[in-house]
Amino acid sequence: MTDQPSVVDLRRDLHAHPELGFTEYATAALVMQRLTELGWSVSTGPEVMDPALRMGLPSQEQLDTAWADAVTWGVPATFLEPLRDGMTAVVGTLTGRRPGRVVAIRADLDALPVQESRAASHPPRALGFASTRPGLMHACGHDGHVAIALDLAARLADRDFAGTVKLVFQPAEEGLRGGRAVAASGILDDVDDVICIHLGVGVPTGAISPDTRGLVGVREAAGRRSTAPRRTPGRPPERGRSALLAAAAATLAVHTLPQHGSASVRANVGSLHAEGASNVVPSHAVMTLEVRADESQACEDLRARVVQALQGSAATYGVECTVDLIGQAPAVVSDESLAQQLADLAEQVPSVREVWRAAPDNGSDDASWLIDRVRALGGRGAYVLIGSTPEIGHHESTFDLDEHALEIGSDLLLAAVQVLGRTAPSVGQSAGSLSCRAPSATACGPAGRRCRA
Repeated sequence: MTDQPSVVDLRRDLHAHPELGFTEYATAALVMQRLTELGWSVSTGPEVMDPALRMGLPSQEQLDTAWADAVTWGVPATFLEPLRDGMTAVVGTLTGRRPGRVVAIRADLDALPVQESRAASHPPRALGFASTRPGLMHACGHDGHVAIALDLAARLADRDFAGTVKLVFQPAEEGLRGGRAVAASGILDDVDDVICIHLGVGVPTGAISPDTRGLVGVREAAGRRSTAPRRTPGRPPERGRSALLAAAAATLAVHTLPQHGSASVRANVGSLHAEGASNVVPSHAVMTLEVRADESQACEDLRARVVQALQGSAATYGVECTVDLIGQAPAVVSDESLAQQLADLAEQVPSVREVWRAAPDNGSDDASWLIDRVRALGGRGAYVLIGSTPEIGHHESTFDLDEHALEIGSDLLLAAVQVLGRTAPSVGQSAGSLSCRAPSATACGPAGRRCRA
């Protein structure tokens, strides 16, 4: 086995080579290679992702271009071939020396279409690991998530733990596009506990928060939609209808929608594109937008009002408008028993200085699909925030991590595996922090499965 890089070195390598959702070919291949070297069993393709349930899949041309880039970069064909056509999920599995439960850890792979800051004071620039790919950047911490999971893989390689660990490397979290496909593959159906991690999110370095219930801004349904207003063809130009004007009016209409009376809601247009020249009436415009709410019905109501605004603007300007759903996820809700257990064990991890049970967060994450899948089959899930002090907001061109948080995340997950992997006691029996919290097997899960406490 080759020498393993440090968690910081892993993160910096990943940061310098960002890839967008479903095109994370080099990133996923690196994950496969490291896991294989460490003795983990590696699964990819339809085994770990349902192709039909991927959302917002890039065009075949974009997939092929990203594939060709990975080949040019020298990514080994052995690891690259199983990932073809956007099948970039990777799951590593390792069974410990002692029997026990199945614990899954989820890390997301993708970067963002953000141009990284060129300021000399920007730490990745100053230290020589800024993005090498124009217009792409790890501006949300996913490079750190992958590095933490791979560091954990190295620390578990001696198999000195109970049960089985699955490391789930999920593509296309940005835009809420990949989680549903991974969950639907069934790769998590034997999992007792799933932990989904995220760095930053307003939590200082040294602190962790294992329970985000009521904090993630998407409730039950959230969607990113791509709208394509098209003008009615007409010549000369003055007889045509401008798709750009219709889309611009729609943008203003979306941003002036009234707020909900009791729920927190948000609609945002993130981009608007139209091609043409100053003397051409644009025949086609595309805008992307998202809606979020902290209540399910409020989210549906907001969606309906957004669609009405889009269609109203289209009608006013005499153009057609199509609306496509390109990403969606239910709310992230952690299980109380698992969150409490993680909080308790975090108190025993020396690098963790404090535990927050209610960290502020109004973001969305399609980790919810994975948590809900495990919960539906009688298991538990938790969304764990790992503090990283820098105040720069996620998705900003100057975003960076406090790299001390990487080791803290690895320490926490190692402790979690060592504790959660132990065989669960029978209902009513005490086993310290692993005691069953449910009054009956029925409350824990479907018949035929042991209590998930």
